[in-house]
Amino acid sequence: MKDNFPISLRLIKEIHEILLSHGRGSQKKPGAFRTSQNWIGGSRPGNAVYIPPPPDMVMESMGQLEKFLHDDPVKTSLLLKAALAHVQFESIHPFLDGNGRLGRLLITLLLCSEGALSQPLLYLSLYFKSHRVEYYDLLHKVRIDGDWEAWVSFFLQGVEETANQAVNTARQLVELFEADRKKIEGLGKASGSALRLHHALQQSPILTIAKAMELTSVSFPTASNALQHLQGLGIVSQQTKTRRAKVFSYTDYIRILNEGTEPL
Repeated sequence: MKDNFPISLRLIKEIHEILLSHGRGSQKKPGAFRTSQNWIGGSRPGNAVYIPPPPDMVMESMGQLEKFLHDDPVKTSLLLKAALAHVQFESIHPFLDGNGRLGRLLITLLLCSEGALSQPLLYLSLYFKSHRVEYYDLLHKVRIDGDWEAWVSFFLQGVEETANQAVNTARQLVELFEADRKKIEGLGKASGSALRLHHALQQSPILTIAKAMELTSVSFPTASNALQHLQGLGIVSQQTKTRRAKVFSYTDYIRILNEGTEPL
């Protein structure tokens, strides 16, 4: 990303267009900065909790944010830059909808573009959601009182907690893969294709027989038999009841990834 897709206003717009291509917000000009006034909280600007800059200032404000992301006029340490950039983006609120989603994603994009992450594995949405009252309160205090220190402290605590959770999840997955591999090896002659499928499931934990064939380069009967073996071992489970286009999932893999993400 750092060499080919530097964070720019163009990239931000393109990502926004993709995020809002379907579902909520799809009718609110995906990929285009707003040309009307929006507000946060309340039913109208008169009783709003916060009113972002007027539409004629959006481009200028986002341009300044883009320069900051590119260390203009001065270089800023990465985590501090991510903390400040998130608040600025949320405060500008440049789109009619989807600002929260994109603002959170911007943190991960920045860490990837600067080389701190090789994969987008650190995503703070759950931390912000779990501490939503404090999150919104601190954003408000920055805007009203300029209390950046409290926000930065909160943000860095979130990075630490999220990183520790990611490490713990990775360890659980490694242990799971090793335990399941040993189960599969006990199948004897049938273990070869089942092990190949097990490896494919680590990259694609939800798949159909057709996808299993594609990932393992085996025939339909071989892929189907391998899935049956893994199902018999309790490693995969069938998610659909129909015979056609059966969908299977790596049960414990999905469970581990979902830990702590239940609705609050």
